[in-house]
Amino acid sequence: MTIFLHILLTNIVPMSIVIGLGIILQKAFSLDIKTLSKLNFYLFSPAFMFQLLYTTEISGSLVGQTLLFLLLFMFLQYIVIEIIVRLRGYKPSMSSSMRNSVLFYNSANYGIPLNQLAFAGNPLTLAVQVIIMMTQSLIPNTYGIYNVNAHKADMKQVWKTIFSMPIIYVIPVALSLRGFNVAIPQPVMVPIEYLYNAFIGTALITLGVQLGNMNWKIKKEQIIDVSISNVLRLIVGPLLAAFVVFLVDLAVGLEPIVAAALIVSSAVPTSLSSVLLAVEFDNEPEFASQSVFFSTLFSIITVTVVIFLVQMNG
Repeated sequence: MTIFLHILLTNIVPMSIVIGLGIILQKAFSLDIKTLSKLNFYLFSPAFMFQLLYTTEISGSLVGQTLLFLLLFMFLQYIVIEIIVRLRGYKPSMSSSMRNSVLFYNSANYGIPLNQLAFAGNPLTLAVQVIIMMTQSLIPNTYGIYNVNAHKADMKQVWKTIFSMPIIYVIPVALSLRGFNVAIPQPVMVPIEYLYNAFIGTALITLGVQLGNMNWKIKKEQIIDVSISNVLRLIVGPLLAAFVVFLVDLAVGLEPIVAAALIVSSAVPTSLSSVLLAVEFDNEPEFASQSVFFSTLFSIITVTVVIFLVQMNG
């Protein structure tokens, strides 16, 4: 119990406090969530991703191991979701929103600070989380946009939207500059570092503002669907991740701390990007918002349990 409380107080509570400040600010001042989202989406997040990819030591073997994990993990998640979607008989819009609520998880503004706290800033686990964040940044901005619009007609606009996403260009630029050992001039690097340092706090505040902007009461007809989403994301997700880690370890071998980082990374709540996509393309925004809110709320307990179990078995 002492270890459990230590994890709760040192890993989860600090993030919850910042998120809570965002909720308070929203209730007090009614902040413009779209402006905050655009700042995160077009400025802080790309700068954060660029800085991490440009400066973090990431070996080819670690990239291969992490991508193999992600491929198997998301494949198994997708199969489980499709079974649920078919059993529940969802309409196309609800099917896509359910997929997004489970497949897209908060690997950035929740996952990065969680990783830093849970593993005491270990550069190896940070590298794992950076690769996951990179993948989780690309997928919502490509497949996610396609997913919520696949049942609609204007696919030309969909592709235009996909190719306007800054993260698509930031990732290859950062990797190329690092790969060719291109030095970035200080007048350019310093602003990038400023934006990088502002990312985590701003992102957590933005998440709090978004949660504070939601209807905190869940509708009766949505209880089952939101519960399914939360169970798949917070409970089934880490269980599947542990199974995939076992398979990857058998196939290529994993360092224990890498295995732990992969499992913890899978336990975070639904990504805010699922809400942004739902709002932007008018695709079940209420369900998406409720899924993010309640998964974030319940993750205070579930993530603590996952970290506790990983450390006990590490």
